[in-house]
Amino acid sequence: MAAASSAAGTYGGWAVRRPGPVGTARTGTGPLERVRRGTPEPGPGELLLRVEACGVCRTDLHLAEGDLAPHRPATIPGHEIVGRVVAAGAGVSRFRTGDRAGGAWLRSTCGECRYCRAGRENLCPRSTYTGWDADGGFAGTALVPEAYAYRLPEDRDPALLAPLLCAGIIGYRSLRRSMLPPGGRLGLYGFGASAHLTAQAALAEGATVHVFTRSARARELALRLGAASAGGSRDRPPEPLDSAILFAPVGELVPVALAALDRSGTLAVAGIHLSGIPALDYRRHLFQERDLRSVTSNTRQDGRDFLALAERVGIRVTVSRYPLDSADRALADLAADRVEGAAVLVPG
Repeated sequence: MAAASSAAGTYGGWAVRRPGPVGTARTGTGPLERVRRGTPEPGPGELLLRVEACGVCRTDLHLAEGDLAPHRPATIPGHEIVGRVVAAGAGVSRFRTGDRAGGAWLRSTCGECRYCRAGRENLCPRSTYTGWDADGGFAGTALVPEAYAYRLPEDRDPALLAPLLCAGIIGYRSLRRSMLPPGGRLGLYGFGASAHLTAQAALAEGATVHVFTRSARARELALRLGAASAGGSRDRPPEPLDSAILFAPVGELVPVALAALDRSGTLAVAGIHLSGIPALDYRRHLFQERDLRSVTSNTRQDGRDFLALAERVGIRVTVSRYPLDSADRALADLAADRVEGAAVLVPG
């Protein structure tokens, strides 16, 4: 595709002004501020997207509140971007103007280090991330490198596609990191955007799923989606677990989940941020070959594999829609566990 001429005009969005609590968002003193910027011209290998929808991820909340240190000032967050190509830079070949494309968390890798060469690009020391190292999708337009963009169905509701691009992909990697055996018993601790998609992927593969969350609405959703049980965050499962995934960013739940595992079970911690982990008792939490594993971003192959799985098994996405003008309220609702499923911003 030939390079397009410069996209004129401006676009509006939200940037992280000063990291801090989002609980004050409704008073206008939260970490997000409205911004208006000149529409960028896509560089070589870049797509300029008109944003159709952008999911609100817990990572966006961590960035806004300062749990993750900003990589640059006044960055526009958002890395579950669904949009239409309106311009492209030199060398773009996979997309044409008008095509739908998705931008996700992983934005670039070096392609040269030993991790990239081994197919483990999620561990690349020079990796960069959408909405952290570069502006994301809490805006009317967004730049996405073509090499890290996903082709998405043209005929779907964009709000239902957006959560697949991070909540779905990182949940899929977490499921693989949990080493769930065929027909195994899986525990999910926390049941928000990522967990409600991961549960469906596991159920489609024949797993028994038990959910643990403090939210009564989330427990109801879990049961509607097919979970065998849904209890409180610290409840004991009705049977020992082969695997568990911790989605809630609460370190105090690590020993709880480890104690729920059967012999040789694995706990995968899915979040990019986790509060402090209490001291573990070796015999109760780790002995009998229980494993504790972290999850670090995802590879592009994870994304391709999950999107294919979601299409094949018909994963249902539950969303709470917010107009782009209410991005601050969406973050506040996410922080207070008022969101059912995934929060998604939809530009007016």
